[in-house]
Amino acid sequence: MTADTRPGLNPQRLVRLMSEAIDRCRLDLAERTVLTEAANGAYVVTPVLAAMAGANVRALAGSTAYATSGELRRVTTGLAQLAGVAGRVNFIQAKSPEHIGAADIVTNSGQVRPIDSKMIAEMKPSAVVALMYESWEHRGDDLDLAACRARSILVAGTNERHPSVDVFSFLGPMSVKQLHDAGIAVYGSRVVLLCDNEFGPFIERGLSNAGAEVVRAHKLTADILPAHCDAVLVALQPGAGHVFTAADARLLAQEAPGTIVVEYWGDTDRDALAAARVPVWPARPARAGHMAVLPSAVGPEPIIRLQAGGLKVGEVLARGLDRASPAELDLVQVL
Repeated sequence: MTADTRPGLNPQRLVRLMSEAIDRCRLDLAERTVLTEAANGAYVVTPVLAAMAGANVRALAGSTAYATSGELRRVTTGLAQLAGVAGRVNFIQAKSPEHIGAADIVTNSGQVRPIDSKMIAEMKPSAVVALMYESWEHRGDDLDLAACRARSILVAGTNERHPSVDVFSFLGPMSVKQLHDAGIAVYGSRVVLLCDNEFGPFIERGLSNAGAEVVRAHKLTADILPAHCDAVLVALQPGAGHVFTAADARLLAQEAPGTIVVEYWGDTDRDALAAARVPVWPARPARAGHMAVLPSAVGPEPIIRLQAGGLKVGEVLARGLDRASPAELDLVQVL
């Protein structure tokens, strides 16, 4: 993957957006140690956000499929220097007992995962885990929740609909971007939205506002398919198998030939789609259980809002729920 060079991600703009997010969330991580990751693209902001809020940050910076360790250190250091917090961001190469044991707040970011029983055993009793998504999106392979509970380590998701975060409002633009990438104009298009979760109203509103004719349903049936359907957008909560099955592929090919299946969230049976000659987007599937379009597809704003909100969840947990304001409690989704 090439570096994201879109001008919307220029460092000066990122620092401004991060400052605004810290102010909105009243994020204060002074005297806290945060264990997170160094990343590229819009996700470069995570350790820098924590440092700007006063934390001592330990950022895992191993090489990934998208960037080398050196590249991650370089882009993160550059942003941290511009924000005036380079001295508070410390890069580490591995999840050693020393670094895990020092953390007050652990994020479930990419290089930190999995947060398994071995890692949890090395956390101090007062450590907390902040999930950078809503609690109902929890994936067992990300975090061993039973091991956390056994050690009384608090875990909480982030209310992405909280007014200080408001990430769900980007779900509609993300769907529009994905359909555009698939070659669907959206405006004037007929779209079936398959959604069985909290994303539904936000995606539907975004598509409708962009001029699409939208039918929302929990499952695909012949009676919901409009004549000359352009796309079926799949946004179904992942399960043990495919959420869009071989039977769905055959039904779509029979009732609405030429319709494109667009994966938003939830795994589709790609072999069955190919057999039924149903086109699917994106060309390569996402990792099982993961979204096929990231919030960063529409710019850094939703990522900055989400990471600031997740870090605020960590702050509230570490400080103590009994000391939280009603607005702060509304942000925290304890598992």
